[in-house]
Amino acid sequence: MAKKLKTAHRVESAQPKLKRRDYESALADLHVELVKLQQWVVHKGMKVCVVFEGRDTAGKGGTIKAITERVSPRVFRVVALPTPTEREKSQMYIQRYIPHLPAAGEVVIFDRSWYNRAGVERVMGFCTEEQAKRFLDAVPSVEKAIIESGVVLLKYWLEVSPKEQTRRLEARINDGRKVWKLSPMDLKSYGHWYDYSRARDDMFVETDTSWAPWFVARSDDKRRARLNIIRHMLDHIPYEELPRQTVKLPKRQDPDGYEKPNYPLKVIPELQWPTE
Repeated sequence: MAKKLKTAHRVESAQPKLKRRDYESALADLHVELVKLQQWVVHKGMKVCVVFEGRDTAGKGGTIKAITERVSPRVFRVVALPTPTEREKSQMYIQRYIPHLPAAGEVVIFDRSWYNRAGVERVMGFCTEEQAKRFLDAVPSVEKAIIESGVVLLKYWLEVSPKEQTRRLEARINDGRKVWKLSPMDLKSYGHWYDYSRARDDMFVETDTSWAPWFVARSDDKRRARLNIIRHMLDHIPYEELPRQTVKLPKRQDPDGYEKPNYPLKVIPELQWPTE
């Protein structure tokens, strides 16, 4: 395992919202470790799959962005599948997810996953109760087969409170930067809080196995949730820091007669922006 970072003590009680400065400092340290993990995954040909689930607005997208913003998209690959096509609807349910599982040297992150069947599809009536039950019966064996093929599988559920979900949905309605996040399905799902709670509880009972357990992160404070999840990931994916070679920039070549051409470049205007 790579060097340990300064870590917070584990707490169960509510804490004040994490300040941006403290969050960004801790996240910078974690980003360094994620780069080390990336190098180790490539070096060892590891296969890592991380599943993110949770209610609408729970913070899945922001957490995934925090994980991936400083690593290579060729190694850390995010999968967010659209609504299935008519052809895909006729396939075995898990079939469209299998091709996206990681190959050697990859970390695949599912922004929602095959667990759509246990959650939104079941609650909103896109599958029958019998189909949902068959899925819950079958998925532990499927995940066991995935793990036995050499994949490190981590499953995270982000838990948001009713009050915070309401606040975030209202922000999506009123903030021009966030309106793209608001879908008709978000609005339909909002009134089904306890249907989702029952579906989540059934999912945990049937699929929280010893080989592929669920890890729950409280996400009302999105910054704390992101840091906690990344630290947990780093603790549950075995990696080591590879030795770094000393890097020295080579000497830049001489101009050898080069002259800048007199070409009318279309330069973007430099505007005046407010400064602190």
